[in-house]
Amino acid sequence: MSQPICWLLVGLVHLIPALALFRPGLITRLYGVQPGSPVFLLMHHRAALFFAVLVACLWAAFDADGRKLATVVAAISMLSFLFLYQMRGRPAALGTIALVDLIGLVPLGWAGWHAFQQ
Repeated sequence: MSQPICWLLVGLVHLIPALALFRPGLITRLYGVQPGSPVFLLMHHRAALFFAVLVACLWAAFDADGRKLATVVAAISMLSFLFLYQMRGRPAALGTIALVDLIGLVPLGWAGWHAFQQ
């Protein structure tokens, strides 16, 4: 599998939560947080951070110079969630997100390995 394809797959993992930056209504649909809640602002900011991870992955797909940093950024995003998910007893409501992150570690690991071999 080529590195650009791997980076696009890792970016895809972050696409839906990143879209909430531009479509805040997704925050309510995806997470059940109402616009009047102070948590809504935090979730909207979280979407901006997911957008940053997405941009890093897209950049890495087309520019080898960005691949090491993208590896670190995406790994922090995905591994931290999986760690917290495990520490909280693997809540069933978050199982799909955990599965997507876990599957996404495969292309990330492959692309990251190659990024650090250069």
